[in-house]
Amino acid sequence: MSSTVSPLAPTEVPEMPAIAGVKLATAAAGIRYKGRSDVLLAVLDKGTTVAGVFTRSKCPSAPVEWCRAKLGRGTPVARALVVNSGNANAFTGKTGRQSTALTASIAAKAVGCTPNEVYLASTGVIGEPLDATKFDGVLGTLAGQVATGEWMGAARAIMTTDTFPKLATATVKLGKASVTINGMAKGAGMIAPDMATMLSFIFTDAPITAGALQSLLKSGVEDTFNAVTIDGDTSTSDTLLAFATGAAAAHGAPKISRAGDPRLKAFTKAFRVVLADLAEQVARDGEGARKLVEIIVEGATTKASARRIAMSVANSPLVKTAIAGEDANWGRVVMAVGKAGEPANRDKLSISFNGIRVAKSGARDPSYDETEVSNAMKSPKIQIKIALGLGKGRDRVLTCDLTKEYVAINGDYRS
Repeated sequence: MSSTVSPLAPTEVPEMPAIAGVKLATAAAGIRYKGRSDVLLAVLDKGTTVAGVFTRSKCPSAPVEWCRAKLGRGTPVARALVVNSGNANAFTGKTGRQSTALTASIAAKAVGCTPNEVYLASTGVIGEPLDATKFDGVLGTLAGQVATGEWMGAARAIMTTDTFPKLATATVKLGKASVTINGMAKGAGMIAPDMATMLSFIFTDAPITAGALQSLLKSGVEDTFNAVTIDGDTSTSDTLLAFATGAAAAHGAPKISRAGDPRLKAFTKAFRVVLADLAEQVARDGEGARKLVEIIVEGATTKASARRIAMSVANSPLVKTAIAGEDANWGRVVMAVGKAGEPANRDKLSISFNGIRVAKSGARDPSYDETEVSNAMKSPKIQIKIALGLGKGRDRVLTCDLTKEYVAINGDYRS
């Protein structure tokens, strides 16, 4: 966790309302960091439904495997969530699996549930065993301290190289009731999600079945978390869990069993707004970032093709370092488009930086003005628009620039 906050951090932190059925507490368990909170316990009311999406890495962490197994058991419910920072419990073999089982057992005893109702997530160094005995006693104490308003503390406890806590909230009508959606996320490096995010947790009091919640989550990540990249590296630990306590049913909210239920339309929109807000905050907190970069590709043959081209540009070190240097180097963008392996016609290609067209029809724009573009590149947010002129496919991804600070952070990460 950095002591210097990213210059791209949001200027306002949302007021996080309480959610009936969700209580939080944090503590310092001494996992890796000294003098800071590194474990979060969320206690959930009985009947809370749960859904999740995870990394597609072929080397997933032990907590990812634990959660997948629990979600695969009939109709999953959750009573507790335990998250630790400082150690990812990934690439830890049999020891890692034993650590998850022990952590869940300790949490279950503290909360008064079964281990199958405990969900886990870990973030931090890969390859070092996690000493789960450090949770013994800590989780029991936390279970007696949980409260409804600990959102900021919870978001801070799960941070690693993040420079600011990431929170988002929305309130929307569902039937006769107002329901709330609260979310938190962590992530600043090793960011290229694939069906998930770094670590993110969404809570709501809406009465939604696990199946409907799973559908909402799976579709919701596609144009939010899965459209963000910091460095092109997908983590072993990417986890996004959503929990629905159902408490709003007592106030007139109808029970939802299908994601396509028309009564869920406003909720679905608000749910995706929360996901998108958190995803953008991750991009704003990219390790060493000084520029938020939005890449829009239009005129592609398909949306999927536009996404692959946008990701090729977003993950290009040459493009990202040019942006860090405030250089509108469209030649590097052309390179990234060309290497994506997607349909593209050089002589139809146009490129703009912050609304200023620098290349048109496969050549430098006739009205190109170096001074105008250079001034535009000083903005903290850079939009690169790429027009392919081939079809109606369009997509958008977020990334950041690549600075010397990124190298420094990752060169010293285990030190």
